[in-house]
Amino acid sequence: MFLKKMTLLAVLFPLLLAAQNDIPIIPKPVSAIRKDGVFTLQPSTVIRYDMNSKELAAAAIFFQKHINTVSGFQLGVNKPSLSIITLKLGKFDEIGNEGYNLEVGATSITISANTKAGIVYGMQSIFQLLPSIRTNALLQIPCIQVKDFPRFGYRGMMLDVSRHFFGPEFVKEYIDLMASYKMNRFHWHLVDDPGWRIEIKKYPELTKTGAWRVDKTNKNWSDRQQAIPGEKATYGGYYTQEQIKDIVKYAAERNVTIIPEIEMPGHVASAVATFPYLSCNQIPQLPMTGGNYSNMSSNYCPGNDSVFTFIENVLSEVIQLFPSTYIHVGGDEVDKSSWKKCVRCQHRMKVEGLKTEEELQSYFVKRVEKFIISKKRKIIGWDEILEGGIAPEATIMSWRGEAGGIEAAKMDHDVVMTPGYPLYFDHYQAGPEGEPQAFGGMNTLKNVYDYEPIPKELNASQAKFVMGAQANLWTEMITTAEGIEYMVLPRMLALAEVVWSTKDSRNWNDFNVRLKNQFRGFEQRGIRYCKGNFKVNIVPVSQNGQLNVSLNTESINGEIHYTTDGSYPNAFSPLYTTPFPINKNTTVKAVTVIDRQSMSSPVEQTYAMHQAVGREVVYTNAFSKYYPANGPNSLTDGVRGTTSHGKYWHGFSGQDLIATIDLGKEASINKLTIGCLQNYKSWIFLPQQVKFEISNDGKNFTEAAVVPNNVSSSEGGEIIKDFIATLNGQKARYIRVTAKVIDGCPKGHPGEGHPGWLFADEIVVE
Repeated sequence: MFLKKMTLLAVLFPLLLAAQNDIPIIPKPVSAIRKDGVFTLQPSTVIRYDMNSKELAAAAIFFQKHINTVSGFQLGVNKPSLSIITLKLGKFDEIGNEGYNLEVGATSITISANTKAGIVYGMQSIFQLLPSIRTNALLQIPCIQVKDFPRFGYRGMMLDVSRHFFGPEFVKEYIDLMASYKMNRFHWHLVDDPGWRIEIKKYPELTKTGAWRVDKTNKNWSDRQQAIPGEKATYGGYYTQEQIKDIVKYAAERNVTIIPEIEMPGHVASAVATFPYLSCNQIPQLPMTGGNYSNMSSNYCPGNDSVFTFIENVLSEVIQLFPSTYIHVGGDEVDKSSWKKCVRCQHRMKVEGLKTEEELQSYFVKRVEKFIISKKRKIIGWDEILEGGIAPEATIMSWRGEAGGIEAAKMDHDVVMTPGYPLYFDHYQAGPEGEPQAFGGMNTLKNVYDYEPIPKELNASQAKFVMGAQANLWTEMITTAEGIEYMVLPRMLALAEVVWSTKDSRNWNDFNVRLKNQFRGFEQRGIRYCKGNFKVNIVPVSQNGQLNVSLNTESINGEIHYTTDGSYPNAFSPLYTTPFPINKNTTVKAVTVIDRQSMSSPVEQTYAMHQAVGREVVYTNAFSKYYPANGPNSLTDGVRGTTSHGKYWHGFSGQDLIATIDLGKEASINKLTIGCLQNYKSWIFLPQQVKFEISNDGKNFTEAAVVPNNVSSSEGGEIIKDFIATLNGQKARYIRVTAKVIDGCPKGHPGEGHPGWLFADEIVVE
């Protein structure tokens, strides 16, 4: 757990700081100059500010509380003293609304800014230069001169409390953590299928029913049986309106604006369980226990006017609680199959002249937006609200990659970048061996640190619509506060630097040095965090008929030791220095070593040699940039994929895979194989069929075999299937493989009718 009611995080001990030339502040300031000497905080130190300023008075109290926490003494205010901290509001060029100037001398500290936000951010930087817990050491701050301001105005973190409820005190601690690193937008995911977490006085049944479910936490999220009548709903919770007001005030003191998400028109099974009339079929159902959607209604009915009355009543109370300009309306992953069967929805489409269910969703969002605008607020939603036509003043959160954000920015709509890669913090950050179970994927600390929120596809005028970036923490796999800490830390610090510091100032090695001081503070307070991605990445590089293996690790001080003889590597195994060739079936094992100690379990990768290994692959349709595997020649690198689809698989969205391989010379071919993946939940489906063709000149191809798919696209789970053609020694130099993508996601799938993904791992030539 975070230290209870700890207002801010700071980590560096004075003696350690004295030995450092660098200034260990995260995010890195725009300008920071170290000078000789230190300022010593002591009981006689006073805070001075204009007593007529309510903002400065609030900031002074905030400062006093933190210093009291780490020192035990109370700083005086506006009293005579030789040790002074001055807070000053004025008009300062360059630093903007959230910037600050910080001057630390031997006997005085001055924090000056244009707003209270800047004053508090200057304090945050000071707090990072002090101990983080009560200590008898002198409270010394190095003499420094800092000018600092953020690159982006939106610096966000999302927390999902619908899947698992986390109490008010922990929410405050999460806000503390954000504020410590100058993050300023807390996206609070309050409503989703598994739980309704906000008290609505007009509809008390929402929290009486929708906030509680039958406890199935002993099973994986997707494996939980649905509740049956008579089972007691004991798992859950909700926030009262008084608790929300208190949290909103708490956040505001730390310059954190809370954006509430009231999900719609999908992901509302919790509301439907409370009021069945809100759905299309209007059949009573029990609250969901996990990810089993069988025969469950999870959408509002856009054809029913009483639904909009309900939503407007809910939003009226939400708007009264949250002063945020934005109200998040969700809009993602709407399974529109119920709308297609609903008489009321189809009538609505006819009356409104809507041609598709996507346009019906757009009608829904635009109608809600009109109401929210009438309350002098704005809507923000996931990138699906682009489908069918974007609402006039909507802001887009781009989560399905960056495509939605790029599209919206080109339409002059504001955008927050929050792509699944690398900003979904429910994905693994190391391992996955030895790591807590995560939802999937791999978003390491360095992936986050290397992220650039402004896509290269946008020109300078379009880039201005990118407000910033946000990381999302969905909690299907996270049931405890400690679990949240671990998944957020230290990745949130990397994102904080991405959205605050200048692009050119970011330096991975420098960040790691400053990060160590933060780790010390986490350990002092018993905060659980990921100590590093010590995993070795084993990367095959196939080119010109030769397969080489490259090894790397994110650990800046780690050595890589490896073996190729099947033994486990350790500090005495060969030291990796340069890529090495693979010429036969080989299993490479590798480990990161620091001070002769292995930092994690060894990783291993098996390479199976065949005639196409190392050969160049030419694609008719480009593979997705979001699933590049190991580069252009991944289909000939000797590596077979696993059920973890984020690695070793080339992905094609709505397009056939058409790949041609030049073997370099004519060869006798006995068998051709291509491996493909199906993962129903991730919209990945096996191809309808695979056609194998051969040629001697690379121009005229002869069909060798067509292999049909005998697995239903509606079959769930994770399926790896080899499509195999037997050629019995036919001779050819060129091979062309065409895997035909399915026409659309199958009936009953959340993406029914939409393009599906086709994933392939290797073309094996034997």
